[in-house]
Amino acid sequence: MNLELQTTLDEFSVLSVWSAITVYVLAFLAFAYDLSQRASLAPAKQRALATAKQREPALVGAGGATVPPPVEDAHEPTLGVPPAQRSRRLWARLGIAFTGLGFILHLAGTITRGIAAERVPWANMYEFALTGTLLIVAVYLASLRWYDLRFLGVFIVGMVVLFLGGSTISFFVVVTPLMDPLKSVWLIVHVFVASLATALFAIAAGLSTMQLMQARRERRKAEGIGEDGLGRGYLRTLPSAESLEALAYRFAILGFIFWTFTLIAGAIWANESWGRYWGFDTKEVWTFVIWVLYAGYIHARATRGWRGARSGWLSLIGFAAVLFNFTIVNLFFKGLHAYSGLT
Repeated sequence: MNLELQTTLDEFSVLSVWSAITVYVLAFLAFAYDLSQRASLAPAKQRALATAKQREPALVGAGGATVPPPVEDAHEPTLGVPPAQRSRRLWARLGIAFTGLGFILHLAGTITRGIAAERVPWANMYEFALTGTLLIVAVYLASLRWYDLRFLGVFIVGMVVLFLGGSTISFFVVVTPLMDPLKSVWLIVHVFVASLATALFAIAAGLSTMQLMQARRERRKAEGIGEDGLGRGYLRTLPSAESLEALAYRFAILGFIFWTFTLIAGAIWANESWGRYWGFDTKEVWTFVIWVLYAGYIHARATRGWRGARSGWLSLIGFAAVLFNFTIVNLFFKGLHAYSGLT
């Protein structure tokens, strides 16, 4: 590919990425406004339910039919609601629409970057962030098919804006040829699977964050303290902390499976490139640390009864280690895996 065409494609990629970030910001605002509406409507729904319950004895005594409470208040909100049966919340739907549009622009920027580089677009920190955040959005949008996670849009899209925008500003590098150790089919497999695992861990972290907030509200309610006055009325409209924890656990298990494959594939690639499966390189060590953290989280919750806050914090600690591995380890630790692309 001639240099002029390569430069043009790379410039188009950057334009697409910044366009995606702009649309993601609109999605974030729409999701945030939806949560604010949830917060304002929750007290009104509670009052309506209380009024209906107060009227019920009188209506029964008069021989009239009872007044059923609103559907959303009659049962605890659940995660596994089919799309056709979900409440048609305007701003939540706008958030999803903007997220979908941002994903298309994001995908266009990622593909054109790969075409310009004539390889897969995940050979340095900027490209890994580009692909990793794309997969976070893809997993989130795909999960909406089975779970009503519209309330999680603020966390997921906000995180993508922060990571993608920060990486584009701080980590962007022009297209460069691959270093010799990266010229392997394992670059395609190993890094993509690691990115997919990271995306699943990100969704789990979002659910764990909501779980901890919901658990605090439920605990204060059980103690008779009431609401905390911090403007989190939207939590009343979300599933229980137990339901959020269970779903976070499922995403973490899937992520752990892919991360296990990442660890194995990395060892095979290391043997092909450097003649040894394991060398205690900083990147290798932190990949194993992350595996141990999530293995401990899964084992503790499954066999030791580590439920509730301890489970949620373990999930967040694991994701913090993933972020540390991508940023601090890549930037400040030298080793055989120094492929940040930054000088």
